[in-house]
Amino acid sequence: MGSLKDSNDGRASGIQVIARAVAVMRTLSRHPSGLSLSAIAQDVQLARSTVQRIVAALEAENMVESVGSAGGFRLGPALGQLLHQTQADIITSVREHLNTLSASVEESVCLCTLAGDKVYVVDCTIYERELRVAFPIGVEAPAYSTAAGKIMLSQLDPDALQGIIPHDLPMLTANTLSRKALLAQLAEIRMSQIADDWQEHLTGVCTFAVPLNTYLGTYAISIIAPSVRAETRWQQFHEALNVSKSAIESKIGSSPAQRKTNRIQQTK
Repeated sequence: MGSLKDSNDGRASGIQVIARAVAVMRTLSRHPSGLSLSAIAQDVQLARSTVQRIVAALEAENMVESVGSAGGFRLGPALGQLLHQTQADIITSVREHLNTLSASVEESVCLCTLAGDKVYVVDCTIYERELRVAFPIGVEAPAYSTAAGKIMLSQLDPDALQGIIPHDLPMLTANTLSRKALLAQLAEIRMSQIADDWQEHLTGVCTFAVPLNTYLGTYAISIIAPSVRAETRWQQFHEALNVSKSAIESKIGSSPAQRKTNRIQQTK
């Protein structure tokens, strides 16, 4: 029989392997166009041979995939499939409300979740009009530059927040916030429970979002509009989002105990 020490060593080794695989996937999530093995190894601070074994195992499960002749790797389709499967219940529960919200404001509306430091679009209702904006289902965008991302970041405790937000925020547009300005704004969003993105992610596009605290998890609903309409209708968007939030949470809201916990965390 193996000793207790051998058992503990084996468990620790297994945990280390998982932690290293997660570190590799997090690195790739920040580089959607792909990275070479050497670049991955440098980012996660592991030997290239170790990273090669991890990537090979992840590739066998379609969690990462080769980007072709360049020799790099990116996140694979299996991750998106897992996310889609886990979001099936929330999509079914919220779809009707997304359609109602979209029709009421005559703009496209998205249901989003937080995936690391990115916003992942779970579902989207596109409002058909001559000038419209929409983020396709499955698309990921930096959380710091979108209303949905900022509203979900504001729900996190300070320690988790510091670990997720990059120290240097890439300037995506002339309106992208600095890290200092973002952290200050998140404190305000935590109190107001509504977030705006004034062309911070894409020039000419504004987004507005509220959080959804449900028994299926924390999500955000977001209105996406051209800036030319957003500048005069943002108050209407805020009101419509809050109406939709109330309707959804009355149907699939978190338990009273969880809502109390959320309120306590938000006031800290």
